[in-house]
Amino acid sequence: MKVYYHLSLEGFTNCYLVVNDDPNVMEALIIDPCTINEQLINQIEGGGYKLTTILVTHNHGNHIRSLSTLSKIYSPAIYASDYEITGSKACVILGDGHLNVAGFDVEYFSVPGHTADSMVYKIGGILFTGDVIACGIIGETSGKYFKQVLAGNIEKKIFSQTDDTVIMPGHGPPSTVGAEKLFNLDIEKKHFA
Repeated sequence: MKVYYHLSLEGFTNCYLVVNDDPNVMEALIIDPCTINEQLINQIEGGGYKLTTILVTHNHGNHIRSLSTLSKIYSPAIYASDYEITGSKACVILGDGHLNVAGFDVEYFSVPGHTADSMVYKIGGILFTGDVIACGIIGETSGKYFKQVLAGNIEKKIFSQTDDTVIMPGHGPPSTVGAEKLFNLDIEKKHFA
């Protein structure tokens, strides 16, 4: 497995290309298709990968800006928790579960709070968190109640992962579960010190 990072300057949003370089598979997926650039296309085409899947963390324009264009070029399966994103070509996923896409076992978790449709995807030892959690902060919410809901969901579903699990957020640099337990400013440290 290789993970390639692409930054969209519109919203400073992260897009991830995850490739399965097993010679018997050679498939790829994209998480949060916020940008299409020459480098991304070259990584898919030049690597000989078939883009089979797009995973969407939540329905905010800066995270799905290039979804329709990528869908026209490659015709991948689209997975999201929002019916507005998915349309007729896609699969709506709800709650927690597993997908087998691009030769990967992908675990997904519903982590509402930032948005009602926020999903986190786990591939191997990496969590792709969208705007649920980023380096040192949690996602913006529309009030104290939703901030508590989000913090509780993070504690239950993300902080239950091993400390060395990598967090690849929708904005900003990567982190780890262990670092967020210690240093995240928005989560109470009652259980993790």
